[in-house]
Amino acid sequence: SSGINAEWPLRPGGMPHKVYHGKTGRVYNVTKRAVGVIVNKRVRGSILAKKINLRVEHISHSKCRDDFLNRVVKNELVKKEAKASGVFVCTRRAPVNPRSAHTVKGKGISVEEVCPIRYEFIA
Repeated sequence: SSGINAEWPLRPGGMPHKVYHGKTGRVYNVTKRAVGVIVNKRVRGSILAKKINLRVEHISHSKCRDDFLNRVVKNELVKKEAKASGVFVCTRRAPVNPRSAHTVKGKGISVEEVCPIRYEFIA
């Protein structure tokens, strides 16, 4: 997968449309100076798979899969160690718990109560 960056190139060439800036797509074709990418585009209510050709300056390799691959390698090591020691280990990701309640204190700052001012009708 590759990310699309519509930044002004140093030399003349085509610019991707603003709709595709920041989108992630799948490379399906490679030529000398350009790359064919399949990108999802929202048109009114539906999502269409569009094939666009982009110059190499406008794409970057997506890093979203790197975290997954690193986690797979780490989980395999943890499983191997757990199997050797005979202990069960859960490799699933756990959601982050909310932070515990605390009072915010400032140095030399007094607590100020804020309340709305009563509306007075002046005729």
